[in-house]
Amino acid sequence: MKFSSFWQLATFGIKTILFHKKDPILGTVIVTDKCNLSCKHCSVNNITAVIYPYEQIKREMQTLFDMGVRILFFCGGETFMWQDGAKTIRDLVIEAKQMGFLIVNVVTNGTHPIDLPEADLILLSLDGDREAHNQIRGDTYDTIMHNIENATASNICFYMAINQINKHAIESVCRKAHELKNVRAVSFNFHTPYPDTKQLKLSKAEKQSCCDTITRMMNEGMPVFNLKSAFPYLISGTFPTPCHQCVVIENGKISTCGRCISVPGLCSECGYFFVAEYTLLFKGKIKIILEMLRTYLKYV
Repeated sequence: MKFSSFWQLATFGIKTILFHKKDPILGTVIVTDKCNLSCKHCSVNNITAVIYPYEQIKREMQTLFDMGVRILFFCGGETFMWQDGAKTIRDLVIEAKQMGFLIVNVVTNGTHPIDLPEADLILLSLDGDREAHNQIRGDTYDTIMHNIENATASNICFYMAINQINKHAIESVCRKAHELKNVRAVSFNFHTPYPDTKQLKLSKAEKQSCCDTITRMMNEGMPVFNLKSAFPYLISGTFPTPCHQCVVIENGKISTCGRCISVPGLCSECGYFFVAEYTLLFKGKIKIILEMLRTYLKYV
């Protein structure tokens, strides 16, 4: 991370903590909900299957930038399916950089060729070892591994949602992240139980066991892009929600924190590690602040 970017983000954090501000710093643009997969834990794919046009997405990016957002995510559906004429997701990343966003990340399922060196991080969904991943996402594990090996930059971060199917496979994903040269780290979430996927949610005891495994992996030097100091809050569900510093825009509609905020009762069952990490950060938790500084400077 460039020092100028670090200083801008640090200044935002200090102001937010001192003055209890609720301005956003992290924003997500949903470029489409069209997806080539039908994953067992996903509730937001192919609802409309609309690919939003370039000019609309550009306006939405500008809206977020004008709100003060400086960390931008492109998300789907499947982002690599986005195309408007000759323009692809790569053009959106370049446009975002030129617009002035400090960090630009892309979320993908990894089933398309990965040629996106302009992104700071490509968060690639890997949901376990081959058996667990394929049980959740279909027969895609080997395709994803091939695409990672042939990626044009080492800016990939695994993105694993832990649920009842893959809770045993945390160590496997950590070791795979450590093994592959194009993978920088792995970031975990717990499954957030939308009404149609409640059977996949974890109990507190299971979350504790998962966090124990992640901690052990971190202690062994595995590249984990999460904060140990947030684990007790994630296990107990006692971190503040929603995260006012995060916003999502989809087809012109802006939501605080994420799309799931519109589902009654779901906020209280949030499994997103970044929500816990950011809300605790902006509450001024010293351990969170120090650990986030070390982690972001290492992996972003």
